[in-house]
Amino acid sequence: MAKKTNAARPGKASSPKVPGTYKEFVTRYPDLGRAHETIAKAVEGTGPLDARTLALIKIGICVGGGLESALRSHVRRARLHGASAAEVEQAILLGMNTVGFPRTVAAWAWAQEQFKRDG
Repeated sequence: MAKKTNAARPGKASSPKVPGTYKEFVTRYPDLGRAHETIAKAVEGTGPLDARTLALIKIGICVGGGLESALRSHVRRARLHGASAAEVEQAILLGMNTVGFPRTVAAWAWAQEQFKRDG
């Protein structure tokens, strides 16, 4: 089993690139932002998965949901926690037979753009 580590959370020093829409939302609705953070931390702490694995799983969920902004965020987090570009790509490609080729290719393209932004 992988060792449990704390996942990077939006707005913390370890993850400075928080989407503007997210910032605007939590500024306008701070109670909802805090509730979202509380739930996220509680879910992450329920089991043995480390932050890298959690981010890779969330990438897969984002592929299925067609969630571009969330996918980019979880790509950043996965990379922050040591995932290679190849691991991120595999997490995306796993969706091909389940959610389809178009969603998989779109998610792959979003990840490629994120890799370029992050350097």
